[in-house]
Amino acid sequence: MTATPISDAARAGGQWNQAWDQAAAFDAEWMEKFLDMGTLPMRKGVLDPKTYELIAIAVDASCTHLYAPGTRRHIAAALDPGVTPEEIMAVLQLVAVLGIHSVAHGTPLLVEEMKARGLPVPQAPTANSKED
Repeated sequence: MTATPISDAARAGGQWNQAWDQAAAFDAEWMEKFLDMGTLPMRKGVLDPKTYELIAIAVDASCTHLYAPGTRRHIAAALDPGVTPEEIMAVLQLVAVLGIHSVAHGTPLLVEEMKARGLPVPQAPTANSKED
């Protein structure tokens, strides 16, 4: 047995991210612990393979990650045991709402800059206002 069995298994099973190569070269023990932590729920059987793959799709497809090779790999791994395309699409639709934070963050800044320049700012509806 090697000192990095989880890393070795990830490489052999096509789960290894080549972006990890240099980090593993610097500190194989740290990389092994990272993978140990990230794969523990699957290895312990806490999550069934379908659930694990759906979560992995959500993580890799999220706007803060956008890791296409992982998204593709986990979509394939989800389809194989019977996850439906509709279930995968639902995960992609759910994770898409993470991007709304860009609007929530940026809109007040836009309003501040518009006010600083004397530009008209659209009136936001209040909880008591009615739309006609």
